[in-house]
Parts: sequence; C-alpha cells; structure tokens
Amino acid sequence: MGVFINAWKIADLRKKMLFTLFIVLIFRIGSHILVPFITPNAMSGLLGGDGTLMQYFDAITGGALGRGTLFAMSITPYINASIIMQLLTVAIPALERMQKEGEAGQKKINKIIKLLALAIGIFQATAFYFVLVNMNEIPIVENDMIVGYTEALRYAAEGGFYGFMEMIVIIGCFTAGASLIIWLGEQITDKGIGNGISMILFAGIISGVPKEIGDLIKVMTARDGGWQNIVYVPLILIIYIAMIGFVVHMTNAERRIPVQYAKRQVGRKMYGGQSSHIPIKVAMSGVMPIIFAMSIMSLPQTILHFFKITPMTHPPGSGGVWAKFFELFNSTSWIYAVVYFLLIIGFNYFYVAVQYNPVEIANNLKKNNGAIPGYRPGKPTSDFIHNSLSKITFIGAIFLGIVAIFPIAFSNITDLTGQRIQGLSLGGTTVLIVVGVALETMRTLESQMMMRHHKGFLE
Repeated sequence: MGVFINAWKIADLRKKMLFTLFIVLIFRIGSHILVPFITPNAMSGLLGGDGTLMQYFDAITGGALGRGTLFAMSITPYINASIIMQLLTVAIPALERMQKEGEAGQKKINKIIKLLALAIGIFQATAFYFVLVNMNEIPIVENDMIVGYTEALRYAAEGGFYGFMEMIVIIGCFTAGASLIIWLGEQITDKGIGNGISMILFAGIISGVPKEIGDLIKVMTARDGGWQNIVYVPLILIIYIAMIGFVVHMTNAERRIPVQYAKRQVGRKMYGGQSSHIPIKVAMSGVMPIIFAMSIMSLPQTILHFFKITPMTHPPGSGGVWAKFFELFNSTSWIYAVVYFLLIIGFNYFYVAVQYNPVEIANNLKKNNGAIPGYRPGKPTSDFIHNSLSKITFIGAIFLGIVAIFPIAFSNITDLTGQRIQGLSLGGTTVLIVVGVALETMRTLESQMMMRHHKGFLE
C-alpha cells in the first residue's frame, strides 16, 4: 500500500494511475451493456457446473459472459491466440527467428497475434450464437409479437432478412467487444501502469469479489445451515488469506544457479570477472497449465452443448450413458479432481519444456565466457540446467495442482449443507492471477519510482 501512496505523490505516475482507472471503468461499463436480440442472462446456461472452464471465463470477465453483454468474451480470444503463438513459435522456425529479431520481430508477432485473436473471436462469437439458438435464448419478433425463440434458424433457412441481420448483429457485437478490450489493454500498457491485458483480467476478477462475499454471508446466515455453515464460512476466509500468503511466497520463490564470467582483455581494458546467477522461478508457467487442463476437461461437455445434450437434459444419477458421462466429468467429483491434477502436472512440464531450452542456455553461457562453478561448458552444463529445471518444474507443478484442487476438495468435504458458492472451486486459480498481477504492478511502480528518484552521477 505504501508503494501506491508514494507513487500517487508523483504527478506523472498519478496521471498514469488515473488513466488506468479510467480504462478499467470503461471495461466495467461495457460489461453491463446487453447485446441486442438476446435475453438477459441468456448465456448463464453455458456456464455448467462449478469449476468448469466456462465458469472460469465468467470469473475473469467479471460476470459479463453469464449476462451476455458486449464484453462477454473479454480477452479470452487474445489469451487463446497468445497460447497458440507460443506453441507455433517453437514448431515453426520462421516464427522462432522472428521472435529473436528484437523489438521489430516482437511487433510482427504482436500483429499476428491480433489477427489470430480476431479470427478466434469471430469463431467463438459464432459458436455462442448457435448455442444460444439451441438453448432458445434468442427471441424472434413477427408482426410486433414474440412468436418463439428457435425461429431464428427457420428465418435464416428461408432467407429471412430479419434472422440474418440478427445473427450478424450478435456475432458482430461479441467480436467488436473483444477487439475493443484488446485495444483498451494496449492503451493501459502504453499510457498507464503495468500490463494492460493483466489489468483487465485483474479488474474482471476483483469485480466479482463483493458477490462472493455476499454469497458467503447468505450461506452463513441461512436458517437451515446449522452450526456447520457458521464454522465453515469463517474457515473459508481464513483459508483464502492463507492461500494468498502461500501464493505470494511461491510466486516469488526461485532457484538461483550461480554463474561466473571469465576475465578477458580487450585492448587496454579488462572485461568480465563478475559473478551472476540464472533465476529459475518455481511458478514459471503461471496459470497456463491450469487453463490447458480446464480446456481439456471441459471440451467434451462443450461439444455436447451443440447437440443439446446437457446436464439439464441428462442429470447425473438419472441413469443412462450420458448421465454417467456427466457424472464422470462433473467438476465436484473426486475422479475429475484426480484427472485434473494429473493434467496440470503434465501441462506444466510441457509448458516449461516449450519455454526453456537447456542446450541453448548452456551455449549462450559459453559464448559469453560464462560457466557454472563445478561444471564444464557444453553438455555437462546443459545436463545440470536440465536436472535443475526438472526438479523446480515438479515443485511448481505440485504447487499449481494444490492451488487448483484444494478448493474443490474443500467444497466436497464441507458441502456447506448443499449450498454451492459459485466460483468457490475457482478460488485458487483466480487468487493466482490476482496475486501475480498485483506483484507485477507493484514491481512496475517501484521501478518507475526508482528511475525518477535516481540522483545521477553528478550529485
């Protein structure tokens, strides 16, 4: 808090902070502007059970997805495009060379990411439209009277102008909202404080905190709750506070590999000889493995939504193949939790392997006359870095798995007398994002304050 107070006293930083708040305000206003032609809260049926990928997207959009508003897709197309580009950069040599071209190459990659995000946004908005039609959430007006919801398909099939324009408006609004959010994020990055995309994520998650607190109060004060709710709800608050401290500690934790640079003489000057280190963070992959695991676990139910096969039409426990299938993929089941945990560990190893190349790191050290004490340059150095990465990756994977699984396990054990608190099982994931963005923003403010308070060489 002291960092923000000191930053507020500096006029330049104060303007940047106010600009960031202004952009966040625009984001929150857009999250409540309804898209034409769809009913309020139309997309709430897409969210599924507690802890699903759609619930996660709804949390990071500040509830805009469930309400079906202009910013329903938020920055999810941009996130998906960034993930795809990271994977393609490793697979395609041309993109890898472009990434190594410095600032010019990064600009080209960012342009490709934006185009890819636009394509993903159009596809995602189109999918939302047809799912809404299947869910009977798009009213059709004929002779100034609402005649039905599924008539949209009939209008389009018969070449009806109204149905076609309705589809274009809905898809266009969803896509334009996602594009506008990307632009707003860029404005924060250029003229505000911190990374714009991260700040949009932060604002969306924080906006849902009052509702979560209200749900906790309702559960605790429910007449049929008994003593369990009176005990469990304060326990949840204590656990979340402890989780924040745990996430902060693990986010800042790192393994420092010492590096010693040899002395070399260039002309009459001597260079090198200093000691440094290679930092390897425990949580180097961030929340990406959790997103990957959520995507895989929610993919079957998402596909079935297109065929009108949902937990509402085939409730778990009612018998039948689809009912058993939904029981297997129910986010409150222990089988789901175990598979989810294993996927997080696997994707964490995959993401680290994509991002870090021990052989390349060892070669760079050798080119710069650097060496790890006790290990010869070349293969011994790369093997040591690989072994260190494997150990740190395992610890980071277990950490992410605990953060993601513990709230699900807690809600299953306590059950809060059957009263599910929406988003409880997503608590660990959202805490991880919020803490990461907060720490990143504080580091940005501290660096800018240090730059402005630097006395220089003549003082």
